[in-house]
Amino acid sequence: MNRAGRVERVLLVDDDASVREALGQTLELAHLVPTLAGSYIEAKDHITPRFEGVIVSDIRMPGKDGFALLEFAQSVDAELPVILLTGEGDVPMAVRGISSGAFDFLEKPCAPKDLIAVVEKALKTRALVLENRRLKRQVAQGDAAARLLRGTSEFSKRMREEARAVARSAADVLVTGEPGVGTAKMAEVVHLLSAGSMAPFLKFPAVSQTPESLAAAFDAAKDGSVFLDEIVALSRPAQFALLELLEGHDRPRLIAGTYADLRHETIEGTFSPDLFYRLEAAVIRIPPLRERREDIPTLFRHYVDIACEQSDLPVPEITPEVISNLIAQDWPGNARSLMNAAMRFAMGLSEGEAQEDELGLAEQLAQVERSLLIAALQRHGGNATEAAKGLKLPRKTFYDKLARHGVRAELYRG
Repeated sequence: MNRAGRVERVLLVDDDASVREALGQTLELAHLVPTLAGSYIEAKDHITPRFEGVIVSDIRMPGKDGFALLEFAQSVDAELPVILLTGEGDVPMAVRGISSGAFDFLEKPCAPKDLIAVVEKALKTRALVLENRRLKRQVAQGDAAARLLRGTSEFSKRMREEARAVARSAADVLVTGEPGVGTAKMAEVVHLLSAGSMAPFLKFPAVSQTPESLAAAFDAAKDGSVFLDEIVALSRPAQFALLELLEGHDRPRLIAGTYADLRHETIEGTFSPDLFYRLEAAVIRIPPLRERREDIPTLFRHYVDIACEQSDLPVPEITPEVISNLIAQDWPGNARSLMNAAMRFAMGLSEGEAQEDELGLAEQLAQVERSLLIAALQRHGGNATEAAKGLKLPRKTFYDKLARHGVRAELYRG
């Protein structure tokens, strides 16, 4: 056992019993813990992802040789040190061993001090690899992006990277997405990843804010973050007051959330251009679930686990049929609707369907608007210009709405 308290194990593989026993005794005298094996088959069972030691193996063995064992070890763990032994002094074989990824190469019979020196060097290398992995696991577990932004899709990976990148800067942030995607959660992630993560994180609905309340919020948050939900609803006086507050250097980070098209609102004159261009510098868009369907099973299972834990219920089986049903739905309420569906599923009340009565007014209006857009496109054979005229909408507004709802006009052409 080393000074860190870790047992230093060596898997020793040699088909010659006398050599195997002699080398094993050499390792024991050096206070190492050898596991002896006489063949590839016998050694193979000891090589698992949890094996923390190193391997010393003869090259020439009946059946599969040391090179086969090296290849198998690398398939299990590419950073697992394998030391190869040969009794023939074959230089080309030594070169092949090193080029194939062997940690080192020794000739038999090898002096005990030479064997121990190479093994201890391999064990030190192994210890460093394992420690780095442990630290990486700790970082990942403590990383708010990995912990709170679940999903395996490229969209989810990109979101996590964007959150980390934005958090490292001092920039104010705009988080956009459809209703229910979780703009508040993303704001919290950015805050937790920021240098000011230990300072307050304050959340407010923008519609209720006044110049005075904004000043008080900025003062209370100090070096932390202020999240204004649905910033498009901020009154004109409050928008101007917010711009003045943002001019200060010693202030909290502003994180604004919205599902509206702020560029369109700016063009229409309902949102301050100065405020928009300031927020546009750092934007995180949260894609709707229909754009990242491969995340739905992961999120659903997570929400089911939470619901069962909160209600002290057994976790029900989530069958492939349930998963298929989930992926087939568009989830206009996004994560919020999926979470509600998971809660009903945990209680045995459904098979994972979204229900209209669980959606808030914004989500229901979004569903209606999307249906109207699709119906207009169908009537006009996918001609977006004619569809926009039919709905009496400016062409740009119509295209903005198509983008917001993820509707592609070309799909409805005859």
